Amino acid sequence: MAFTLVIGNKNYSSWSFRPWIALRAAGIPFEEIVIPIYEPGSKERFLQHSPAGKVPILLDGEVRVWESLAILEYVAERFPQAGLWPAEVAARAHARTIAAEMHAGFVPLRRHCPMNMWRPVKARELPPDVAANVSRIDAIFADCRERFGKGGPFLFGRFGAADAMYAPIVSRLHTYGVAVGGVAKAYMEAVMALSAWGEWRAAALKEPWLLAEDEVDWPTVLRE
Repeated sequence: MAFTLVIGNKNYSSWSFRPWIALRAAGIPFEEIVIPIYEPGSKERFLQHSPAGKVPILLDGEVRVWESLAILEYVAERFPQAGLWPAEVAARAHARTIAAEMHAGFVPLRRHCPMNMWRPVKARELPPDVAANVSRIDAIFADCRERFGKGGPFLFGRFGAADAMYAPIVSRLHTYGVAVGGVAKAYMEAVMALSAWGEWRAAALKEPWLLAEDEVDWPTVLRE
């Protein structure tokens, strides 16, 4: 039985994007259910699948897994051949560490630069706390690429769970024209070149739902 992944809007739902791109990039089959967030009745529909009432939610038979990082861990256990975490112990520990850092951190950047796939690239001034987040992320990307990235263009060589956790950050940095170092820029380009990225973005551009709180140019909506 294939997985079913319950997700929110592809244009805005960064947490949904994380397990979705991991599954798609790894070639793991799944069905998807899209429930737009913050629409009338959305919460009730989420609660049909998870007591947390939020997306994403992975359905695997009787198993229900909600929360992005937990989903990635579950998928890695079910499909060890997908290599979502590095095989080497030190690299795997580091990948889990930076994934958890992403999960718990970078709130100023996430608030100031919400994921918005259809917004054309346009720079936005960054307050000091957001700039500090960017500096840390730039350092994470450069450090992982130097220490663990010899086997491919991603943080640990091949695309994996850590890359999936940072995929919405890549989107944010790109959309808001945020300057990063050369290593980070090349990494971002590799992520955005994935066919899974292109598939998600193409679907996002077709969505009708609009969230004013995630449109930083409001009341103007910049849309490709």
